[in-house]
Amino acid sequence: MFDFRYHALSLVAVLVALGIGLLLGVAVGDKELVGSAQTDLAHGLRNDVNNARSEARDLHKQLKQRQDFEEQAFPALVEGQLGGRRVGLVYMGGASRDLYDNVRDAVVAAGGELRFTAGVREPPDVNGLAGRAAGTRFASLADDDSLLRPFAQTAGRSIALGSTLVDSFSGTLDGVDAVVVARQGDGPGDDEHAAQIRDLEEGLVDGLNGTDVPVVGAERTDTDPSYVSWYRDRGLASVDDVDAVAGQVALVYALAGRADGAYGVKGSAEGILPRVVEGEVPTTTTG
Repeated sequence: MFDFRYHALSLVAVLVALGIGLLLGVAVGDKELVGSAQTDLAHGLRNDVNNARSEARDLHKQLKQRQDFEEQAFPALVEGQLGGRRVGLVYMGGASRDLYDNVRDAVVAAGGELRFTAGVREPPDVNGLAGRAAGTRFASLADDDSLLRPFAQTAGRSIALGSTLVDSFSGTLDGVDAVVVARQGDGPGDDEHAAQIRDLEEGLVDGLNGTDVPVVGAERTDTDPSYVSWYRDRGLASVDDVDAVAGQVALVYALAGRADGAYGVKGSAEGILPRVVEGEVPTTTTG
């Protein structure tokens, strides 16, 4: 038994020594091989970087060409689509100067006028609203929550028809031909005012939908969270990329009453542009 263990340990020692010898031999004898591998690796990485830079330049060039094309095609696609029409912009939950600029640029390019912007205060100041509704059944709004939704419906109709019951207002409110709704922030949430905000927003949209004017939900590509599903559930057309040329084209056609889907680049979109736009682009034929 002693001899067997002795021979086994000796065999293991030999194998370990052999392994160490092989490793040392590689480490000492193959310095040139390792150095060559490092050189090849560095050369390969430099090539990869140079190729990536070249591809980036090509992509940048293609993007610039696309942007130039869009900017040149945009006026032709929207010209006259909103000729003489008055458009209103209604914010829910907060305003956005960038979105305002995007909507204004689209409307003006199509021959329309951004007639006013209105902000809906959330949560609502029911005491203030009740005071402004003196002499009507909504004068008791502060004491009766059930009146908030029908009040908001009246406010929605009034925005389209030419009077103001909203919290903040800028422009001329004398009736409009189309309305953009921009929902901002996180929505009603779960706080004590959630029910009030929900009644206010949904009543307002119901009132707008009760008129004959197109109502379109709009947001930018960086709007997070997206409210496209909220617009869709309430029967509104929507555009989720009004900060892009394609989004502004889609917005114009929706405001003109020629498109009623969800357009843009987010997962909830039906397409980038309404199909009707395809008929606006002249085609060439070969004979």
